[in-house]
Amino acid sequence: MKNSVMVIGYGNDLRSDDGIGQRIANEIASWHLSSVESLAIHQLTPDLSTALASTDLAIFVDACLPVNGWDVQVRSLSPACDIDKSVHTGDPRSLLALTQTLYGHCPTAWLVTIPGMNFEIGDRLSRVGEIGKAVALVKIIQILDKVKNYWVDVRISA
Repeated sequence: MKNSVMVIGYGNDLRSDDGIGQRIANEIASWHLSSVESLAIHQLTPDLSTALASTDLAIFVDACLPVNGWDVQVRSLSPACDIDKSVHTGDPRSLLALTQTLYGHCPTAWLVTIPGMNFEIGDRLSRVGEIGKAVALVKIIQILDKVKNYWVDVRISA
């Protein structure tokens, strides 16, 4: 049976804003949406390709440095042209390529990146991280709404 959607939030939750992806994945898991599996993990690893192969849509969520401003970015992903031998370092495109190679299928995928300000050791998000987290959740809801009307479930349970 296919999971319709897999949300994978990754990053180091002991490095302040670097843990935004995991926090978002945990919050989405608390919504108990049907057909949505949400994983909060430290890093992307090759074993995730098995789960991705039985998924229609994957949403990867990660923190980033504010290189292009402070906006939360959402972009579609396609498999990398070649498989990066260091897929464990956290490249979703390489993970998609591995999934395609091993299973002949990879899901439609999106990458949501949230700029962070504090990547020092700690377990609290900065104000910038908290705002980015809220914006990212809205953008993920918009993606889910395009797939299926999950927003109704979120409003009812809130």
